[in-house]
Amino acid sequence: MYFAALLARTEDGWEASDTELDDVETLSDLADLAREASPDEDTVLVLIEQEDSWFGVVRIDGEEDPRIYVSDAAAAARSSYGELLLTDELLGRDPGDDDDLDSLDLDGTEDGEDEDDEGGASGSAEAVPHGPVGDAGILDDLGVSEKELKALSEDALSEIADALGASEVLETVR
Repeated sequence: MYFAALLARTEDGWEASDTELDDVETLSDLADLAREASPDEDTVLVLIEQEDSWFGVVRIDGEEDPRIYVSDAAAAARSSYGELLLTDELLGRDPGDDDDLDSLDLDGTEDGEDEDDEGGASGSAEAVPHGPVGDAGILDDLGVSEKELKALSEDALSEIADALGASEVLETVR
């Protein structure tokens, strides 16, 4: 089960709308959907939450590239909606990279022993880190610091909306 909402900042404050992500196939599609919610090119936040296991924030400011934060990349990677957000760039991969170099053991251990102590997937060429990825400063100017964002877990979207002064409008679409 997931929840997704758009929060668009307007002259009158934040406006919320729920959104279906079933027809969204790429991050570009998601950004276009968000831009449609704010014809004045104001800030739009896409908030996505998956069964309290992870949450993501995508920020679109006009025509700028989307900024992304995902609370737990490994959990998000198991979700089709999370896969939208986990771009090669966000994960520090070269686009189209087949990860051959990433799977090589260049740290001096033999046969990859103790390789996953830092949370990597064991032996997976598609290793995705456990924990947060992306721009943790995505909401700094809106009242949610990097430290506060990283500390959020359950009910994160409500806490973000509360900090933005948008909790009432978010609850109307929940």
